[in-house]
Amino acid sequence: MNKISNKEVISNVLLKEAEVDKDIVVLSSDSRGSSSTSSFAEKYPRQFVEVGIAEQNLVGIAAGLASVGKKPFITSPACFLTMRSIEQVKLDVAYSRMNVKIIGVSGGVSYGALGMSHHSLQDIAVMRAIPDINIIIPADRYETEKMMSSLLDYEGPVYVRVGRNPVEDVYSDLDYDYEIGKAVVMRQGNDITIIATGETVKIAVDASDKLREEGIGCRVLNMHTIKPLDEEAIVKAAHETGRIITIEEHSIFGGLGAAVAEVVVQNKPVPMKILGIPDEPAIAGNSKQIFDYYGLSVSNLYDVSMSLLK
Repeated sequence: MNKISNKEVISNVLLKEAEVDKDIVVLSSDSRGSSSTSSFAEKYPRQFVEVGIAEQNLVGIAAGLASVGKKPFITSPACFLTMRSIEQVKLDVAYSRMNVKIIGVSGGVSYGALGMSHHSLQDIAVMRAIPDINIIIPADRYETEKMMSSLLDYEGPVYVRVGRNPVEDVYSDLDYDYEIGKAVVMRQGNDITIIATGETVKIAVDASDKLREEGIGCRVLNMHTIKPLDEEAIVKAAHETGRIITIEEHSIFGGLGAAVAEVVVQNKPVPMKILGIPDEPAIAGNSKQIFDYYGLSVSNLYDVSMSLLK
């Protein structure tokens, strides 16, 4: 079992890159422990900004630093970062197209036991509605490292969401093609397609393998970038497999499923099912308990696939 979280991968990459690139600046809202950036703060105090619990200021200061050529990486719990500072994200970062990387850590239901105040299940919907912000949710530690390599060379605002704890690997190493905005085909198949993002990619891959045991070819798309969305891969899947299921750690409103549905209905309408958190305050519990409760599991994905194939 992997023991390094995606947020630790991000911190490690920044630690390495900041040594040669003095324009990299990490900003925290009294959350260096939560975002695993304590080592960065200790090693590069002149490249670290602690604003305290003030997410609006956090984003505004990052935009100001970007305006003078710095490369700010904001790290803060996704639940507070996206909900409390959305006006600054819209105006200071997006409208001004500042080169700010907004890293929401412990997203989704990572803070599961703390309940709705700490769940981040609307962040994708909110960010999607703001122009010119890319949205990325990596699936595992390898994809997080690939993403960071791409982000270091990318000019413009990006929102990244990662979870709190280590997750099972989806990839075995870094030897695969990664491009922001391009889905990765994890499994081939022409009977049905599952489109997943973040931690649900592993569930989709395992469900595909289970369906294959029944002779069903299930394509799996790892949609690591939700905006810009890989519309070509979605339309191709709709044409070639005729059925699509999406699965995500987010409200069923406004997230991956909604984005995929918008593409499908306008290009190649096919039967679809969106799996996510329904329109209710999510239950409290650990991530697995919450995933299982809402059917974000291999067994339910298998059952939904079989139902859609009838």
